[in-house]
Amino acid sequence: MRIAVTGSIATDHLMTFPGRFADQLVADQLHTVSLSFLVDNLDVRRGGVAANICFGMGQLGTAPILVGAAGSDFDEYRAWLDRHGVDTASVRISETLHTARFVCTTDKDHNQIGSFYTGAMSEARLIELKTVADRVGGLDLVLIGADDPEAMLRHTEECRSREIPFAADFSQQIARMNGDEIRTLLDGATYLFSNEYEKGLIESKTGWSDEEILGRVGHRVTTLGSRGVRIERVGDEAIEVGCPEEDAKVDPTGVGDAFRAGFLSGLSWGVSLERAAQIGCMLATLVIETLGTQEYTLRRAHFMDRFTKAYGFEAAAEVKEHLA
Repeated sequence: MRIAVTGSIATDHLMTFPGRFADQLVADQLHTVSLSFLVDNLDVRRGGVAANICFGMGQLGTAPILVGAAGSDFDEYRAWLDRHGVDTASVRISETLHTARFVCTTDKDHNQIGSFYTGAMSEARLIELKTVADRVGGLDLVLIGADDPEAMLRHTEECRSREIPFAADFSQQIARMNGDEIRTLLDGATYLFSNEYEKGLIESKTGWSDEEILGRVGHRVTTLGSRGVRIERVGDEAIEVGCPEEDAKVDPTGVGDAFRAGFLSGLSWGVSLERAAQIGCMLATLVIETLGTQEYTLRRAHFMDRFTKAYGFEAAAEVKEHLA
């Protein structure tokens, strides 16, 4: 399968302040705050939902196609993704804007002050999926992830008009979307991804019941945190898959993206939905054990040993033949 993943491409600039923000605030001067914090360290990490998902798929050897917008500062990030098996030829490079960036400072009490610069992400609406499809010889599935809202709507409508199967995955953008937008983005999706909280928010904003939404999509994939994932389809019994045992819980950032990377890779290999969900849960476990969203290394023998322990020899035998 040729799978394109649309969505954000960004870098995270994370800093740590050794004191407390509260100690620097003067109650009767909050209307005119002017502060500068001397921080101890700076971590620059690669991120963005589309890039995270594609990195995971590249680690599994499924050659994903990254579709999104970045700035002229994308060269180093592009080289990193290229080295890890991601097709970046369909990334639009802005002539005037930098790659999207999240800048955040955390104090000793874990309070945070952050800013998100959308930058080149706003140009994702200018990308035509037909151009991508023509370049690679057609698309079998497009995941429409969190991105510039107009880009998400355009990609969805283009998938419908060109009869390209698509997966709806609103994630961070669901908070700013209204009911009409969400209804437009999910109606007719082959897969609808969300976590439990987002599931309730989708139902609340659209005014559609769980059953109505399930009737409008091919499959509803709901991640359940430490309890794994549930996959539902009209007329079929729900599939529930648990998570492998974690060695450590280091950083939950990017865990959902890793699940999607594993699940989509399973679809690409043609394994069952249950197996695809197991692959997703295994990859998500590797990410939660690592600081950063793209800092883990997938070693085939290690992956298969842990997969076998979690899901058994029969499941492992089906997956092993596909894992590069």
